Amino acid sequence: MVKLRLQRVGSHKKPFYRVVVADARSPRDGRFLEIIGTYQPLNKDNQIKVDEEKALQWLSQGAQPTDTVKSLFTKLGLNAKFNAKK
Repeated sequence: MVKLRLQRVGSHKKPFYRVVVADARSPRDGRFLEIIGTYQPLNKDNQIKVDEEKALQWLSQGAQPTDTVKSLFTKLGLNAKFNAKK
């Protein structure tokens, strides 16, 4: 099973995350298939950058987003685009 999830790459008390496509069996910061975006929670505007084409492509192939990634996609409007595309 393939999942869309966050991979932490920030330093101590300064989190920075990559939105990655990874096998569900691999560890959180382990091996991944592709990086599709970034998320900076400490910025006031919570900077979320995601390649929409890649995200929609992986979702259409059956990749399951985690709860956090699903909420980020909802903020960006990707869930609505994906449901409309179905």
